[in-house]
Amino acid sequence: MSDAHAIHIQDLRKVYTISEREAGLKAAVRSLVKRKTRDIAAVDGITFHVPPGQIVGFLGPNGAGKTTTLKMLSGLLHPTSGQVDVLGYTPWQRQKEFLRQITLVMGQRNQLVWDIPAIDSYELNRVIYHIPQTQYQETLDELVDLLELSPLIHKPVRNLSLGERMKCEIAGALLHRPQVLFLDEPTIGLDVTAQRRIREFVAEYNRRHQATVLLTSHYMADVEALCERVVVIHHGKLLFDGALAALVKRSALHKTIVVELAPGATGGKGVEALRPFGEVVHYNDGQASLRVAKSDAAHVTSQLLAAFPIHDLTIQDPPIEEVIEQVFNEG
Repeated sequence: MSDAHAIHIQDLRKVYTISEREAGLKAAVRSLVKRKTRDIAAVDGITFHVPPGQIVGFLGPNGAGKTTTLKMLSGLLHPTSGQVDVLGYTPWQRQKEFLRQITLVMGQRNQLVWDIPAIDSYELNRVIYHIPQTQYQETLDELVDLLELSPLIHKPVRNLSLGERMKCEIAGALLHRPQVLFLDEPTIGLDVTAQRRIREFVAEYNRRHQATVLLTSHYMADVEALCERVVVIHHGKLLFDGALAALVKRSALHKTIVVELAPGATGGKGVEALRPFGEVVHYNDGQASLRVAKSDAAHVTSQLLAAFPIHDLTIQDPPIEEVIEQVFNEG
């Protein structure tokens, strides 16, 4: 692996062989004698590299192969073929020095013991990872401060809300100060406030420790807030690898023109006066949003400025969710 890469993936494949049969008793009996199988490529020859300290959004629809990839990178699964190098280690060899430098956080998957306070599980992790007591206390204090855990870690885990439990789970996964974080839907099911707090924490942990982060999320707010670069996969194949802004520029087919009209600008016609200029997606008392083809945005803007007295006008890219959906459809 090049020293420039914390994560190196080359032609990575994971193929599962599954059994198939038709419905009915006869088919069930036949399958006892001659079983019909087929291969499914969960990950199908993907290649990308991540330098140290970068936060990368790893995106794709359900079943795209994201979690399978993270499990191979963290050593939980063996690939069918291809090369993987994380911090100079082969993950599935599961060397102790490798495991001390990585962590895998999966949303709503528990590592904390349900019936005891989180602080007791943290102490167990300290022993498992052979963390020196001084370092453990320093890291714990830092995590408690960043995630606001003081009122939580002495309660039994079963008494915590989902958001509180997720914050405690993340703290437990980072007590050994890993240099590579594999975060699989870390904010799933959380309310907006909890999502924002965890995003802020990931950004701050990255800043303090120069940690490399590979993040999957269906909440595009996570991606926009944390990731300048995104890797998009679909049906196990790589669709895009590059800057988030470049993805929007390449894949967005429309622009949204948001306009604030002067009072009486439409001569009483209201929304009907704006329909010739584009698809009116919102109109309320002179505030309007029009959806137009990207290639027509400049021309339509000129027409609006010539046709109406306007107080304010902005041109916006479509929501990132819409852009990602377009990429999936193309894939």
